[in-house]
Amino acid sequence: MLKNVIRKTTTTLLLTVLALPVMGQDLIAREAPVDKKMRAVDSVAIQRLFEQENLDDPAADLYPNWESNYINAFGNVELPKEYKIDLRHFCMPTTNRIVTSNYGYRRRFRRQHKGLDINANKGDTIRAAFDGKVRITEFQRGGYGNVVVIRHPNGLETIYGHHTKNLVKAGDIVKAGDPIGLAGRTGRSTGVHLHFETRLLGEYIDPAKLFDFANQDVTGDFYIFRGRGRGTLLGKHTPNSNQAEEDTELAQTEGSEEDVSYVSSESAEDSRAARAAQNTRIHKVRKGESLSSIAKKHGTTVAALAKANGISTRAKIRPGQILKYR
Repeated sequence: MLKNVIRKTTTTLLLTVLALPVMGQDLIAREAPVDKKMRAVDSVAIQRLFEQENLDDPAADLYPNWESNYINAFGNVELPKEYKIDLRHFCMPTTNRIVTSNYGYRRRFRRQHKGLDINANKGDTIRAAFDGKVRITEFQRGGYGNVVVIRHPNGLETIYGHHTKNLVKAGDIVKAGDPIGLAGRTGRSTGVHLHFETRLLGEYIDPAKLFDFANQDVTGDFYIFRGRGRGTLLGKHTPNSNQAEEDTELAQTEGSEEDVSYVSSESAEDSRAARAAQNTRIHKVRKGESLSSIAKKHGTTVAALAKANGISTRAKIRPGQILKYR
């Protein structure tokens, strides 16, 4: 009798020991998808929030200030020796293809023409060339007339002049292709057209080096700015390159969204975690900032900021560091 009890007990213990790795694997298997999905949620959230941050203060690392009163407000700022301008994800500012006046010196008027004039009909829609933030909208009677200045995350500022009407105001966030004005002949203009300029830190760049109005395309994927009047194109642009990249990004985003819905179906706890990840916002630390100044900027507390990031309230932060806040 005693032998049978011992035998049964031994068998039970043996089965329990053998089952432990399987139980552990089951536990890992249950938890792993959640971790994976949460990482996907964080990745999508961070990507979107970075994009939003770039639009809230575009090219902040390049420009010394944000000035809404003067078009060229940078004085004798030092130009970078080299700066790579991303020309992808663009929109032609007008569908009109005829350039009526090129960039360069005009003998007739004895002055430099600092942009391109593109033929237009009164009331034609003028669109933002890239995503960006509107820096200036104003009326200049003896110059641009109704003008819009947009700063873009790629470092460029684009200027659109002679509108019969501006459709945006300073501080507006715009996406490439958004309507920003209606073509006209306000200001110093002899006929209806769009006056279009491209600048970097106030330095003029011939728009024809970047935009091909005849073919309604950009001239390359990237333009390397190398000081006054110099630059190099990188990557020959093809009409479908933007679409191919957008398709790739869409596929990646859709995959991530499927992951999010999968997490939400796991359990109420997982669903709450997923929503929390989606609602988490991020801040990229800039030079001179502290936990206190960041907390004040986003309407939170140092304690909450520290808790969200698993750091001490006295922790030293560095420029470029990513902090979460809610």
